[in-house]
Amino acid sequence: MKILSDIMGRSDLPEIEISGISSDSRSVRRGFLFVALAGSNMDGREYIEDAIRHGAKAILVPKGTQQPLCMEGVDEIVWVEEENPRLALAKAAARFYGVQPETIVAVTGTNGKTSTVSFTRQIWEHLGYRAASLGTLGLQGGITVQSAEQSGSMTTPDPVRLHAQLADLAASGIDHLAIEASSHGLDQHRLDGMNVSAAGFTNVTHDHLDYHGSMENYASSKRRLFDGLLKDNGVAVVNADSLESENIKKICQERGITYWSYGYKGKELRLISRKAQPTGQHLVLEIFGQEIEFTLPLVGEFQVMNMLCAAGLVLARCQKRLQEVIDILPKLTGVPGRLEFVPGHKQGAAVYVDYAHTPDALENVLKALRPHTQKMLVCVFGCGGNRDKAKRPVMGKIAAQLADINIITDDNPRNENAAQIRAEIKQGAPQATEIADRRQAIETAVKFCKSGDVLVIAGKGHEHGQIVGDHVEPFDDVHEAHLAMETS
Repeated sequence: MKILSDIMGRSDLPEIEISGISSDSRSVRRGFLFVALAGSNMDGREYIEDAIRHGAKAILVPKGTQQPLCMEGVDEIVWVEEENPRLALAKAAARFYGVQPETIVAVTGTNGKTSTVSFTRQIWEHLGYRAASLGTLGLQGGITVQSAEQSGSMTTPDPVRLHAQLADLAASGIDHLAIEASSHGLDQHRLDGMNVSAAGFTNVTHDHLDYHGSMENYASSKRRLFDGLLKDNGVAVVNADSLESENIKKICQERGITYWSYGYKGKELRLISRKAQPTGQHLVLEIFGQEIEFTLPLVGEFQVMNMLCAAGLVLARCQKRLQEVIDILPKLTGVPGRLEFVPGHKQGAAVYVDYAHTPDALENVLKALRPHTQKMLVCVFGCGGNRDKAKRPVMGKIAAQLADINIITDDNPRNENAAQIRAEIKQGAPQATEIADRRQAIETAVKFCKSGDVLVIAGKGHEHGQIVGDHVEPFDDVHEAHLAMETS
């Protein structure tokens, strides 16, 4: 039990006990604080009566909200108004659950978040810390692994679930956590109240404009990690090769926050050169003035960038262990669905599955695989329904320019007409083959490929379902690739 005035940080509220917090009236129990949020699809204020029926003791609403008729003459329920109820919810959840892992780092960017938090966790674990990562793949590491399906489909959980997880992790002895900070999560204040000691930035490219409206709004939401969440004594680890780096650097200078850069133009963590090899890439790096050379058993320049960002986030709190961190880098392993190699092609072709579902990610993947391709580079991909439509012909054009053979197929069409989605992609890739059924598309591509060819199945990565209409059909690109190999 916690006191309402304490968890809201307001002395003007009564000192009544609150047993829980929820923004979903269906999960409200006796003694709860119900937070009525106005969303794009529904308004939580319409469910206040339902929350009261379930036992809500306090109701948090946007300032100026009129009390519903069901509250007339009811004195025992406290009515709480806030200018920014989402921010108030996040901070209330943080106060309610109280404890967090001692070291928390957050990563934002269009692409690379999942790999970066995974690499960060891996480095910590090699150093002997009790560590976990949280994001698109769910909760990974520590004493338990919770999948994305178990923890919810959002990259960044809602504040109540997030702070409950933080408290559980701390209670189980996890003292280091790396978390993905999505633009939606940052914009909706889902991460506020977290003690972020280091923040990483990977890139910002075309995505989620259906939500943010413009690239400036999209980039601005990501900057919130640095001007709103990162602690005053924190460290920013930023991709110097991104144009957005200058905006973040300015924020850090104004706040007096330590700013480290990585990449080809990086100062603290610099990529000097890389050379593709059959099973990875040979790297020459300079990390805090020390030049090092080794082979990374992963393909793709972006994986090097993610590795450098992760190294910076780890060193932000333990720079004295620099040499240990350097020695760990060649030992890093890939993330499921991120250029994941699928072995077993009978004719010797190399088959990869990747989550690339944005123009920049698809371009990076195809460019990463080209040096490893002796003959044909084949790409199977699609675009999601009820999502950013503008990227569809853009992704088609990128695939047409960078791959030799393209097969356009379905990728979570949701409630849109799948044929229309494919047609919009094909505007940018008129020569591409169109196979609606994703299973058939993968089978066709696998059977087509020969020794020296490289096939990438893009868009779904780690996902285990195809969203059609309002239901999810079991589907796994890696599993389907294996099946196609067995029957080819």
